[in-house]
Amino acid sequence: MDGPRKYIAVAGNIGAGKSTLTEFLQYRFGLTPFYEPNAGNPFLEHFYGDMKRWAFHSQIFFLTHKFRLHQELTDHPGTVVQDRTIYEDAEIFALNLYRSGLMSEAEHKTYRALYEAVIQTLRPPDLMIYLRADVRTVRRRIRLRGRPEEQNIPLTYIKRLHTLYEEWFERYDRSPTLVLPIDRLDYIQDLVDRIEIIRTIERYL
Repeated sequence: MDGPRKYIAVAGNIGAGKSTLTEFLQYRFGLTPFYEPNAGNPFLEHFYGDMKRWAFHSQIFFLTHKFRLHQELTDHPGTVVQDRTIYEDAEIFALNLYRSGLMSEAEHKTYRALYEAVIQTLRPPDLMIYLRADVRTVRRRIRLRGRPEEQNIPLTYIKRLHTLYEEWFERYDRSPTLVLPIDRLDYIQDLVDRIEIIRTIERYL
């Protein structure tokens, strides 16, 4: 790709279509994709057995791995697209654990202090794409893609994440943003929608 390399980030709730958009941008624009870290979290099994005891440990692990991933994509020579960012780890998932009473105030303050220190060292995205989808759309997409581990996600959990995503994106100011209303855009099967998204993103690339 000609021109300076860029860092495009894709954010959104579970089932909003982050991986699908990342793959679409990869093949349409020749971008290098970066996905969630593949390394297994050694605290996850403990976390599911005792969430309050292991929530802090688990989130620190995720934050550490996302930090390393962010460093890798920053050093990459080409233009990159990332599926879910380090910002979402803290602003959505860790905050949800805290608000749900699964992370203590002291733990959350410690986590936030580390997170704030980390992100001061990181290059922000050149464009943050937020896939905005209402809860009904997310639930339908989760059912359609059929991942067994997602089929029993409680509706209340999806709603809490949706609220946190909306709150976070309202205050996000680290980079230019683009909101894609997934409830009414189908860039995979609808040619008009696809052309609209391609033209919009081309302006940033």
